[in-house]
Amino acid sequence: MSEDGFHVHGAHEHAVEHHAQIGDNLASQVAIFTAILASLAAVISYQGSATQNESMLMKNDAVLKKAQASDQWNYYEAKSYKGHLMELAGELAPPDKQGFYKDQLQKYEAEKKEVKSKAEELDIASDKANQESEHLLRPHHKLAQAMTLIQIAISLASITVLTRKKWLFLVAAVAATIGIALWGLALLA
Repeated sequence: MSEDGFHVHGAHEHAVEHHAQIGDNLASQVAIFTAILASLAAVISYQGSATQNESMLMKNDAVLKKAQASDQWNYYEAKSYKGHLMELAGELAPPDKQGFYKDQLQKYEAEKKEVKSKAEELDIASDKANQESEHLLRPHHKLAQAMTLIQIAISLASITVLTRKKWLFLVAAVAATIGIALWGLALLA
């Protein structure tokens, strides 16, 4: 300030004071934009991981049920072999012993029905768990694509601040919008 109370500003000083008073609007917008996107990215990342984990658990359940069904089918075959042996023994045994072998054959036939029913139930449970796993995994790809686009948007927004190229901010906004749309589609799946 001069002694007479007047102070003359240069153009550069005026611009610096102006930005100091109003703040850097672009930097503020980008900071808010990236903070919001980072928060959305955290939610999308969590949903993607949770979806993938649930799908893997169902797939493991499907494999376990399939193994149990396989065990039951092997048990069924063992009962069939024993039944065939009882049938053969009944034909070769003396007439007074044939009744015992026929009773044993009926016992194995009844057991086979029970084992077969259990094996079929396990096969159905395995197929159901496998289908549920595939259903749970369906939105995972869209969540991964949404996450990628939001990460790209954050990167472009950061470059906007460094380069002061506002068109990059628009590209970032488009990438973020597409990412959010994919996230919405994943939630609807």
